Amino acid sequence: MGELLNLRRARKARERAAKDQLAEANRLAFGRTKAERQASSAQTDLERARLDAHRLEPLSDAPETPAAPAQDA
Repeated sequence: MGELLNLRRARKARERAAKDQLAEANRLAFGRTKAERQASSAQTDLERARLDAHRLEPLSDAPETPAAPAQDA
């Protein structure tokens, strides 16, 4: 016959494994020194500046088309 399985223990073990996996991902995402974060930020800014420098048309904050005037009903 098959091995007896305590469902409560199996559920808790599964939840514990999921928590450990999430903790590992958080350690990778947030477990960096200030110098590493600053270097990463500087690298991202540099890449963004290089990409923006290659744009054919500059970005503008204002919309291209004027807004329609409000009509009273």
